[in-house]
Amino acid sequence: MTIDGIPLHPLFVHAVVVLLPLAAVSSVAIALVPGWRRRYAWLVLGVTLLGVGAVPVAKEAGEDLQGALERNGVQNPAIQTHAELGDTLLPIALGFGVAVIALLVAGRLADRERAAEAPTTRTWRVVSVVVSVLVVLLAVGATVQTVRAGHSGSTAVWSGVGS
Repeated sequence: MTIDGIPLHPLFVHAVVVLLPLAAVSSVAIALVPGWRRRYAWLVLGVTLLGVGAVPVAKEAGEDLQGALERNGVQNPAIQTHAELGDTLLPIALGFGVAVIALLVAGRLADRERAAEAPTTRTWRVVSVVVSVLVVLLAVGATVQTVRAGHSGSTAVWSGVGS
């Protein structure tokens, strides 16, 4: 994927590197503070969907760029490492996105349960807590893997790829 011969992979990568960690921090905040979840759910959902959605687009653009580099005789093991880390980011990001959606749904149902003041029914409140823990774990995982993939990509670029 290029525009006027310029690869789009770096542009899409920046969307991932900014939006996915922002979604991770935001989702952890709403997982820990239910009042914030009620207030910022749509905003966090939007940032999460954009961040997660940018991952496969960056991956596809990266595969195109990698193919172009190989056709031009550029060989660098750092490119393969970067590609592998990017491949690993996709399922983590998708799981994170699904967990955020589950958190918003479970949180909404827990709020309704709490409002009904049914002392014997706490199912959704328990589910909300479990999903909150899952969101925190996947947010950390998505952020760590984003940093690892990003660092390996910058290492590939600055170690002489394309020179």
